[in-house]
Amino acid sequence: MTPTKILLPEDELPTRWYNVLHDLPTPPPPVLHPGTGQPVGPDDLAPLFPMDLIMQEVSQDQYVDIPGEVLDVYRLWRPSPLYRAHRLEKALDTPARIYYKYEGVSPAGSHKPNTAVPQAYYNAKSGVRKLTTETGAGQWGTALAFACAQYGLECEVWQVRASYDQKPYRRTMMEVFGATVHASPSELTEAGRKILAENPASTGSLGIAISEAVEMAVQDPTVHYALGSVLNHVLLHQTIIGEEALIQLAMVGETPDLLIGCTGGGSNFGGLAFPFLREKWAGRMAPVVRAVEPAACPSLTQGTYAYDFGDTLGMTPLMKMHTLGHDFVPDPIHAGGLRYHGMSPLISHLYETGEIEAIAKNQSDCFAAGVLFARTEGIVPAPEPTHALAAAVEEAQRCKESGEEKVILTALCGHGHLDLAAYDAYLAGTMTDRSWDDADLQASVASALEKLPAV
Repeated sequence: MTPTKILLPEDELPTRWYNVLHDLPTPPPPVLHPGTGQPVGPDDLAPLFPMDLIMQEVSQDQYVDIPGEVLDVYRLWRPSPLYRAHRLEKALDTPARIYYKYEGVSPAGSHKPNTAVPQAYYNAKSGVRKLTTETGAGQWGTALAFACAQYGLECEVWQVRASYDQKPYRRTMMEVFGATVHASPSELTEAGRKILAENPASTGSLGIAISEAVEMAVQDPTVHYALGSVLNHVLLHQTIIGEEALIQLAMVGETPDLLIGCTGGGSNFGGLAFPFLREKWAGRMAPVVRAVEPAACPSLTQGTYAYDFGDTLGMTPLMKMHTLGHDFVPDPIHAGGLRYHGMSPLISHLYETGEIEAIAKNQSDCFAAGVLFARTEGIVPAPEPTHALAAAVEEAQRCKESGEEKVILTALCGHGHLDLAAYDAYLAGTMTDRSWDDADLQASVASALEKLPAV
């Protein structure tokens, strides 16, 4: 019988990140400067990022070595465990074999430190004294606060107002690690003041919080900005998840038939999926790769593939991505980490070229899967990965009907110990679902894209 925990020894911790850009069947469209319409260069990004990260953003090398100083911090929780979900399988009475890669063992309780640590390291190495960032549910802000503490950096976080109010202990956790935290939109920035003038009751969005954090960073050469998802270098750092999972599955003689990950900006999904896509393109396995997003913020399944700003106020370069429009403010669903108007350009490109699938789920269905998972596997999942769990349960039930013994791999990208208010709403029956009519979304996106500079 397959063991419950498949553990990789610390001395087998992967020492390289995998760069999917090297192996893409077709190259993705370039990131454009909104003023010139030309591809951005290193100088355009220098006010926000250190040169090491800028070079990783555009690198075509297949692998990037992980610095020893980063590996030293990674060893606090990596390699992370891969679990066989025996008890969930039994509850579903399915012939499917379900595995989940658990990232909730990190100091922040999620996958986010996988990129927060190298981002803080490279910034500290370049002489930066402070990092600014945005956060939704607070997982990214917590991870960056922890990472900054490792390298002696200050950390200032703008947390989306909806999540700031829903998850007060996330703010506390960030402050324990040494960060300063503001609710976004705030009165501290021109971007925040503009939004509040238009809507004093704004629940905020990741796009707005990005605008605030970027605005503060560009005013001071000793301050940089750090992003927790979307960009190429972020997804690069997260591939340590998939690289470990490949080795762990090989230890028990398994290859996945289906790989499922929740998808907001794309970092957790890309981190798990990219190494497996490499193996698929090399002909060594043939998994279906499925992204799962919230029906309340369906950028892949209902968005438009177009150039758009990464933030609400238009302070970032233009990225070709699946977008709901940079001014889209999603409902304040509990999966705060999935409330982003756009999708990673790399994930968007893979979806557009048919390399991956995407589906959307209502949050009540996701929490039903989260409760079932907690009662069988003993881990209360964060709201974000319940989307992947709901899709995994759905597939396992199909296998029960068909008799197929599929191997399903999913990413449990964080625990939900600080998200219990969301479970309380679900258990009390007060949770509401929101989905969008295609025509309404298309009109909204078209309106936002009309405001873009011509490129």
